[in-house]
Amino acid sequence: MADGSTPIAAEERLKAARERAYATPLEDFHVGDPELFQTDTHWPWFERLRAEDPVHWCRDSEFGPYWSVTKYNDIMAVDTNHAVFSSDAALGGITIRDARADLRRPSFIAMDPPRHDDQRKVVSPVVAPHNLAAMEPIIRERAARILDELPIGETFNWVDRVSIELTTQMLATLFDFPFDERRKLTHWSDVATTIPYPGGLVETEEQRQAELAECLNAFLVLWNERVNAPPRGDLVSMLAHGASTRNMSHDELLGNLILLIVGGNDTTRNSISGGLLALNQNPEQYQKLRDNPDLIPNMVPEIVRYQTPLAHMRRTATADYELGGKTIRKGDKVVMWYVSGNRDETAIDNPGAFIIDRERPRQHLSFGFGIHRCVGNRLAEMQLRIVWEEILKRWSHVEVVGEPTRVRSSFVKGYEVLPVRISG
Repeated sequence: MADGSTPIAAEERLKAARERAYATPLEDFHVGDPELFQTDTHWPWFERLRAEDPVHWCRDSEFGPYWSVTKYNDIMAVDTNHAVFSSDAALGGITIRDARADLRRPSFIAMDPPRHDDQRKVVSPVVAPHNLAAMEPIIRERAARILDELPIGETFNWVDRVSIELTTQMLATLFDFPFDERRKLTHWSDVATTIPYPGGLVETEEQRQAELAECLNAFLVLWNERVNAPPRGDLVSMLAHGASTRNMSHDELLGNLILLIVGGNDTTRNSISGGLLALNQNPEQYQKLRDNPDLIPNMVPEIVRYQTPLAHMRRTATADYELGGKTIRKGDKVVMWYVSGNRDETAIDNPGAFIIDRERPRQHLSFGFGIHRCVGNRLAEMQLRIVWEEILKRWSHVEVVGEPTRVRSSFVKGYEVLPVRISG
């Protein structure tokens, strides 16, 4: 990176975090603290848990008590056992933060079978292979236009100009949402996943709910248009005509809309930014890519692993269960830390390294496993592949020139600002 002080500052911050993590008693660990992710200092805390207490009980936090599952195979055991580990919104849903009981909105990711299966089937055709093939030239054309409009020789925010713009255009297409209003989708995604705090995107839960009500009202207009028209290939029409979704309550509709907006936005958006940052932090890998652009398809899943755009998923135990020598009790909150599992030295070779020609790049947890595996994972990978193909056609180097501003969240592991410069 051009700013020589940036890597040094980050290194010092991580060194201090490591000292603190290894000096803190394990019983006082709270790896769900959003500040650890905003400052990118969560790594040593998870490193220690994997080594010393891979199934860890946090006795108290702003989110209440919870289990942390931090190793690859243990996470797989939880993620693939929906009979014991429930996603149901009524039990708390899929994030470490419980929604207020009166605000728990069901969506198919926050459901168990059979309702989950029925609703997922309604929307999964949007990413069927023939639809992906039809979308590829559209994504390529948009990526080319976005990149061609970037300034040369001046610093700009890659997150806003590239990562958000490309993914928001794709979301608008998937929903057939008014294209000139597409940035509302990004805003609603951010509102849905942020934790309210003074000076934050939203400061109170009431403000969040008011903004999400605007999201619902905007989509109700589209719903009412499409429910009375023949079925089409966009997500709103699919939901309006699906046998298991056409009679949803407004709460359930909003829950599913938020799921699809966040799912279609965060993975790709933060991997586009995280990939560029990782290449700048590992210049030998960037050179390897320049020397051999055919590595892009292999690099894409490595970016998704290395970034881990959603740091965790949560479940609630419906029965007592033994895991890693610990007894998880019925009703306990169980957090699967994908961000830790993707760095598990016992499951992935040299997991702390970013290696674009890694032998098994798809061995990662970022898309989840089991019935809740990300429905749009192939679309996310396709967008990443195309954007990197188009970048390499234009420039040999996009330079990160300052430290990124990260999202204050232990759920979405992402970026608000990534300052970059293109030399030409």
